[in-house]
Amino acid sequence: MEFDEYQKQAMTTDLGIDNMGEVMTKKTLNVPEFIDKVLGLSGESGEFADKVKKIMRDKRGDFTEEERTELLKELGDVLWYVAEVSIYLDTPMSELAKMNLDKLASRKKRGTLVGAGDNR
Repeated sequence: MEFDEYQKQAMTTDLGIDNMGEVMTKKTLNVPEFIDKVLGLSGESGEFADKVKKIMRDKRGDFTEEERTELLKELGDVLWYVAEVSIYLDTPMSELAKMNLDKLASRKKRGTLVGAGDNR
């Protein structure tokens, strides 16, 4: 599945979609629907990290197929929220993915994959 197709399908399950047209016209992030998505992204990322932490703590990193499936479910939830937040930023996921790969390729070329700072 292509990123943009995923994003379109993800929008169909967004409970705040009725307001989406107005949000995109105003180009504002100061709406409850956007804040909901940002908090959801943070929460789902945390749930994924917590599952990894427990596998590391309790099983030294070894995981079962069931645990793998649970991790993938949480990661899928993270993906949904990324798709939704991108909508509020008026950016197709394909563009977001390309921007990220271009940034990483530039860092690799300049030898700055490691280190600190957003714009290295």
